[in-house]
Amino acid sequence: MGSDREDWSRYGFSTRAVRAGHRRTNEGENAEPIFTTSSFIFENAAQAAARFAYEEEGNVYSRFTNPTVRTFEERLAALEGGESCVATSSGMAAIMATCMGLLSAGDHVVSSRSIFGSTRLLFSNIFTRFGVEFDYVAATEADAWRAAVKSNTKMFFLETPANPLTEVCDIAEVEEIAHASGAILVVDNCFCTPALQQPLRLGADVVVHSATKYLDGQGRCVGGAVVGDAQMVGEQVFGVLRSAGPCMSPFNAWVFLKGLETLDIRMRAISDNANRLARWLTEQPGVERVYYPGLESHPQWQLAARQQSAPGGIVAFDVAGGQAAAWKLIDHTRMLSITANLGDVKTTITHPATTTHGRWSAPARAEAGIGDGLIRIAVGLEDIADIQNDLRFDELE
Repeated sequence: MGSDREDWSRYGFSTRAVRAGHRRTNEGENAEPIFTTSSFIFENAAQAAARFAYEEEGNVYSRFTNPTVRTFEERLAALEGGESCVATSSGMAAIMATCMGLLSAGDHVVSSRSIFGSTRLLFSNIFTRFGVEFDYVAATEADAWRAAVKSNTKMFFLETPANPLTEVCDIAEVEEIAHASGAILVVDNCFCTPALQQPLRLGADVVVHSATKYLDGQGRCVGGAVVGDAQMVGEQVFGVLRSAGPCMSPFNAWVFLKGLETLDIRMRAISDNANRLARWLTEQPGVERVYYPGLESHPQWQLAARQQSAPGGIVAFDVAGGQAAAWKLIDHTRMLSITANLGDVKTTITHPATTTHGRWSAPARAEAGIGDGLIRIAVGLEDIADIQNDLRFDELE
C-alpha cells in the first residue's frame, strides 16, 4: 500500500496513526525501519548537485532529510491535517525553529500568559535580545488579545489547555482576531495532541508539539515537531532546521512512530482516569480548588467540551497550607513519579512554582495564578484506585 498523504485522507484517525507515512523498502518490511545513517549516496555528481539545489527530491543528509524522520513527519501531518511537518530535537526546539523561521527583528508577538515556563523564558530572555517584542495576555479574554495588537504584530501564540492550570482558549475566536490584524496563529497542542484537538481545523496556521510528552507516551525520548502549510512550515521553518540543525534523530523518530500507533486509545483512557481523579479530588480534605476541563466547575468547561473530544490528562489543584503542604503531599506519595515531565503512561506529580515555572518571577507566577500550594498531576494508566490511594491526604492532617 502506498503512503502519500493524499492516499490517507480518506482513512480514519487510528488507521492513519498506525500506517501513514511508511514507504516500504525492497525488503518488504511490515514495521518501519530505522535508517541509522548520517549521509546518503548519490548515483553521480549531477544527482548530488540536483539534490542540494532542491531540483530533485531525495535524501541528502540526515541533519534535515532521513527516511525514518520523514515517516514520523508525514504521519503526524496526516493526523493534524497539515501539509508539512518538521521534526525537531525537542519541543522547545520546535518553538525556537518556528520563531526563527517566521519572525524578524522588530516583529511583535502576542502570547497567552499561561504557557510552559521555558517557553516564556525563551521569548522574554532570548528572542528579545534579537529585537522581537512580546506581550502577554489572559488567554481566555478576547478583548485582551485585541488590545495587545500593534502595527508590527506578526504572531499570536497560545497553549491550550494551558500549563499548569488547564485554561482553555477559544482557538477559533483568537484566530479571527489574529488574522484580522494580519498576524499568524501558532498553537501549542502538547496537552491534547491531534487525538483530542486539531487546531489547524479550527483556523490556526501552525501547531507545535513536544513529542517527548503524549506523542511518545512512555517517557523514552526527547523530540518536537512543527505542523502547518507547505510554505511557512515546509520552507521557512524547514530552512531553519537545515541551516541550524536542531534535528530529530532517526531512533527517536522511530520511537515516536510507535507512540503514535497507540495515541488515540491512550489519550482516551488517560482522559477517563483524569476525569475520575479530578472528581475525587474535589472531595478531599485540604483541597481548595481543582483545575480540570472535564469538571462542570471549570470556567471553560463548555468550550472544552466543544473544542476537544475529551478533557485530557492534566489535573491541577490547590492545597491549603502553601508550599509546605504541597511538598508534604508530594513527598508522601510512594507510587507516583515525582518529575516535571508529563504524557507518560506512569502518573507524574510536580510542584509547578518550584519546577516548571520556578524561574519565573514571583509577580509573573502570581499573575498567571500559579500559587505556592498548586500541584500538577499528569495522570497515567495505572488503576485509578491506586492513584487515589497514593495521594495520602489523611497523612497531612
